[in-house]
Amino acid sequence: LLCSLTQMELEALRSIYEGDLCFRELSPVSFQYRIGENGDPKAFLIEVSWPETYPQTAPVISMDAFFNNTISSAIKQSILDKLMVEVEANLGTAMTYTLFEYAKDNKESFMENQPVNTMTSVSNSIAIGTPDVPASKKKDKKEQLSKTQKRKLADKTDNKGELPRGWNWVDVIK
Repeated sequence: LLCSLTQMELEALRSIYEGDLCFRELSPVSFQYRIGENGDPKAFLIEVSWPETYPQTAPVISMDAFFNNTISSAIKQSILDKLMVEVEANLGTAMTYTLFEYAKDNKESFMENQPVNTMTSVSNSIAIGTPDVPASKKKDKKEQLSKTQKRKLADKTDNKGELPRGWNWVDVIK
């Protein structure tokens, strides 16, 4: 059973983050919050769990979620350290909301040393090593058009082979 203080905080969190897609209640004593938009390479997920003696004792803050697997362990640790300083300052009070907001406000400074494109750099290095021979052979072959295809293309374009001005315009007012 939750004590009345944690029960009040739970209700407050539910009402504050109602409809917020970043917030997830895993259980009545465990919450996740995504800092940053879904496609943001610097987004991360914080998990806060309340022990039985919360808020007199610190909540358990974790960044072990699969969502964070691209973030280096050093950066995770630095974020957790900064959050723990915030926890120390707020011991004895309801602090889950404070922690989530603190993380949102400091997202940029938390993630400043995180390389943005960890995944793309790996795929680029793989692509560099592969020989480009088959692709260059394909480029030499030019697609042959039939007479009717050529005629249709000529009708659509002007004598330089360019489409007329405004061919892709959209009527704004109908």
